[in-house]
Amino acid sequence: MGKFFSIGEVLIDFIPHEKGVALKDVISFERAPGGAPANVAAAVAKYGEEAWMISKLGKDAFGDFLVEKLQQAGVRTDHIIRTDEANTALAFVSLKENGERDFSFYRNPSADMLYKAEDLDSTIFEKGAYLHFCSVDLVESPMKYAHKKAIDLIKSKQGIISFDPNVRLPLWKKEQECRDTILEFIPSAHIVKISDEELEFITGISDEKKALQSLFQGDVEVVVYTQGGKGASVLTKDKVFFHEGYKVNVIDTTGAGDAFIGGFLFVLLRNHVSIMNLKTYVEEHANELLLFANASGALTTTKKGGISALPTLQEVENFVE
Repeated sequence: MGKFFSIGEVLIDFIPHEKGVALKDVISFERAPGGAPANVAAAVAKYGEEAWMISKLGKDAFGDFLVEKLQQAGVRTDHIIRTDEANTALAFVSLKENGERDFSFYRNPSADMLYKAEDLDSTIFEKGAYLHFCSVDLVESPMKYAHKKAIDLIKSKQGIISFDPNVRLPLWKKEQECRDTILEFIPSAHIVKISDEELEFITGISDEKKALQSLFQGDVEVVVYTQGGKGASVLTKDKVFFHEGYKVNVIDTTGAGDAFIGGFLFVLLRNHVSIMNLKTYVEEHANELLLFANASGALTTTKKGGISALPTLQEVENFVE
C-alpha cells in the first residue's frame, strides 16, 4: 500500500501557562511542536503507520527542536529541507477558559512558505500514496505551488488526497482571499475535513445540510464534519453517519481536529483503503472510523499542545472499549 505524506507548516506553538487571559497579558508560555499538517503526520506515525513530513524549516534552534520532536513521534523527516533564508514559524496562543484559542503568528515569511515546487522530489510518491494538507500554507507563496505539484503527483499515482481547510484568518490579507483559495483546492481532494465553525464561512451557505452537500464537487467523495464536543459526522454523497463523541476534561483544544483527522486517516491506511474503494469502505465502516477519530481528538484535548498531547494507539483503543 501507499505511504502517508503531509505537506505544509511545521511550527512552534507557544502555549500560555494561564487560561482565560488575553494574549497581551500572558506572562509565561510553554513551547510545543505543532503545525496542523505536522500534527496529522505525527498522529498517523504514532498510531503505527509510516508518515513523512514535507516542509522547510529554518537553520535555527526551533527548527532543530521540531525535527527532533517529529522524529520522536515516529515521523520521517527525510523530506524536510533546512534553510537560512528565513526563520522557523512561531505561533503564540492564548487559551480561553473553555480551552479554545486565539493565535498570533510570526511568519513574514517563515521558512515553510519558501518551500518551492522544484524542491519536491517527484520520485518519492509510490502508487496509492496518501497526501494530507491544510490552508495555512496556501497563502500566496512558493509553498502554494509546491502543494499543487504534490497533489498532481499523488493523483498520477492513484493516491488519496485529504484536505482540512483549518481556517486561520489572521494569516490572510483578506477574508475573501482565504475563502477563494480554500474553494479553489476543495475539488482537488477526495476527503474534506471541515469544522462547524468553518462551514458557513467557507461555503457561504447558512443551511448546514446544504452547505455540507455543496462540498461534494470535483473529486470529493468523503466529507468529515466535526462539531467539537457535539460529536462528528462522516458523509458520502448520499449517506450520513454520526457519532456523538466523548465527554472529557478539556485542557487545550490545540491539535484536536488534527488528531481527529489523523486518527481517521490512520484507520484507512491500516485497512489498506485505496481510491478505488474509499467511498465503499467509509460507508461500511463509518462507525469504526468515527469511534477511533473521536477518541483520538478527545484524548488530545486533555493535555496541552498538539504533537505532545497525542495519545498512544493503546490509549485510544482502551478508551473506545
